Amino acid sequence: MGTVNVRWIGGKQFVGIDSTSHSVVLATADENVGVKPSDLLVMAVASCTAVDVVEILRKKRMKLDRLEVSASAEQDADPPWTFRKIHVVYRLSGERLDPAAVERAIHLAEEKYCSVAATIRPTVEVTWEYEIASPVEE
Repeated sequence: MGTVNVRWIGGKQFVGIDSTSHSVVLATADENVGVKPSDLLVMAVASCTAVDVVEILRKKRMKLDRLEVSASAEQDADPPWTFRKIHVVYRLSGERLDPAAVERAIHLAEEKYCSVAATIRPTVEVTWEYEIASPVEE
């Protein structure tokens, strides 16, 4: 992994620049602009596992038409507001998606391939579930 940079742009606002020169605006909730830094951790778990799920299903020749991932988190009430639980919900659709293959893909993503989940797992309980939408629901 390369280096990331965060640049203060005033108030409680920053621009984060990743190792491939892509940027994201970060800010506290009261600034009403940008992503809360703590939300980035939850987004990182959701997106890291999502990338792996898509790739694993592609390798299994499963036709995935849609994947939406939502994640909710529980944090301690007092500073430093440590994360204790993150629950991830995968909503997928596609022709003849095999539930066993989907479950296996998510399990591999969560337990084996996602570096973010692996890093936080010692202190954060990460749980997940999935839903396969029928063609009528789309």
